[in-house]
Amino acid sequence: MITMNNIDKMAKIYVAGHRGMVGSSIVRALEKKGYQNILKRTHAQLDLTSQKEVRDFFYQERPDYVFLAAAKVGGIYANSAQPGEFIYSNLMIQTNVLDAAYKTNVTRLLFLGSSCIYPKLASQPMSENVLMTGPLEPTNEAYAIAKIAGIKMCEAYNRQYGTKFRSVMPTNLYGQNDNFDPQTSHVIPGLIQKFHHAKMNNEQKVIVWGTGTAKREFLHVDDMAKGCLIVMNLQQEEYQAMTDPFLSHINLGTGKDISIKELAEMIKEVVEFKGQICFNSEIPDGTPRKLLNTGLIEKMGFSPSVDLQQGIEHTYTWFVNHSRLTKSASFLSLLWIPKTNQFHL
Repeated sequence: MITMNNIDKMAKIYVAGHRGMVGSSIVRALEKKGYQNILKRTHAQLDLTSQKEVRDFFYQERPDYVFLAAAKVGGIYANSAQPGEFIYSNLMIQTNVLDAAYKTNVTRLLFLGSSCIYPKLASQPMSENVLMTGPLEPTNEAYAIAKIAGIKMCEAYNRQYGTKFRSVMPTNLYGQNDNFDPQTSHVIPGLIQKFHHAKMNNEQKVIVWGTGTAKREFLHVDDMAKGCLIVMNLQQEEYQAMTDPFLSHINLGTGKDISIKELAEMIKEVVEFKGQICFNSEIPDGTPRKLLNTGLIEKMGFSPSVDLQQGIEHTYTWFVNHSRLTKSASFLSLLWIPKTNQFHL
């Protein structure tokens, strides 16, 4: 029987990255449960890459709980084109927040990472213990290394200082407030945008990057938030018993995957695009398969409630209602140069 130690309704909760897809979903989940004392800061109000600003904020506000959902994120193009920015920004954000949380005696903190931390050719489905057992996928190596450092910083502070820092590694996320920018988006919002643009402009085909054979797992962001609250609320003794001081992160996913080809066909149907799907095999697929072993989070009582088709339908409706795309919208053209493994505008 899992025992929860629910956050007190009067506790001060800081959600770092509250305007992003992940952070905004955590805020919605907290508000639905009656939490009102939620600290929110935009980037203009608080630059998380600034050690001074972060320390000043923590010493002034003294949050009781922290959800560290702020990060620089992007799809295969953004990760390939900006590795320096990805490793620098993410290392700075998490280092500043984690250290300030320790110094101001935060009761509990949840660090959010990504399933890209695992080796490119890890055995499937990937259990938590395959971390650092092989080379990473080169296209997102910088981001993955930053997130691995975050996990290990949480573990190191827990061992040395007795902090209660926890880590979850969500699989590929999608949903409300996702990033639909064609240059920096992940696969689901990227394909939704492509198919919608093609439909609105009466185009005859949509080009999908890669061969379509790579398989990915997808979790709706609202299910992710539900899982985060479960992990955050778990009794400390139970959390320690279910994890390991030297390997304390927890996978968060559905335990099911789908090929990019099948995904593209599903999104085509949802968007009601009538043309053809073409695959550009000159652009790399990335990791061949990335499926999480979700046994640990399931033991904690988690199960997803939004199936993929339903989630994509909801996401597309949200996109249409919030999009400024028009038939005259212009899109940058990308060219993949195979010999250099780089994208060029």
